[in-house]
Amino acid sequence: MGRLFLVGTPIGNLEDLSQRAKRILQTVTLVACEDTRVTRKLLSHYHLTTPVISLHQHSRPDDLGGVLDRVAAGQPVAVVTDAGMPGIADPGGRLVAGARERGIPVEVVPGPSALTAALALSGFPADRFWFVGFLPHKKGRPTLLRRIAATEETVVVYESPHRLMKTLEALATMMPNRRIAVCRELTKIHESVVSGTAAEAHQHFQHHPDEVRGEIVLVVGPRS
Repeated sequence: MGRLFLVGTPIGNLEDLSQRAKRILQTVTLVACEDTRVTRKLLSHYHLTTPVISLHQHSRPDDLGGVLDRVAAGQPVAVVTDAGMPGIADPGGRLVAGARERGIPVEVVPGPSALTAALALSGFPADRFWFVGFLPHKKGRPTLLRRIAATEETVVVYESPHRLMKTLEALATMMPNRRIAVCRELTKIHESVVSGTAAEAHQHFQHHPDEVRGEIVLVVGPRS
């Protein structure tokens, strides 16, 4: 039987790929990824020619089963996400769950994570925190925002630039004095952190709409 490797990849800066991750990606027979274009760019940067296959949230169970069949037959396979750790707010977790059910060995190759990077940059208490991933687009969104407003722990949210202003407006209305940190483009050239109250952060991006872009992690400080 082979082995399934969970390989953490850079969240922006390609120099953040570890030596171990590079070695694993070079020696496996296949890399399962969200977007083959993104992963091929990473592999090409390190002159790696390992074949890749797309496995995303819309992949059929048969597609996942096919990858696991290869591992069960003795082939080592790596699973990566477009950025960060597979299985954290991405479909890689389905592959891992399937491997566990079939008794296939799974090995983790830790790497960068936007979640922990933003949490560290925020300066908020991190001994206990609540990670909610991406907020729902519509159904359940108001309820989840109310729960965030009520919690006494630090909260980490992934957000897209298309919905950032809507989320900041909601936070500024529900908890205007709660401190938050809006972390953008982590590890990239235009990395930035806007820190202040929810009302101040909302006002900042109203005045700087050109900054509403890129990958965004929103960290909400604990309720006083």
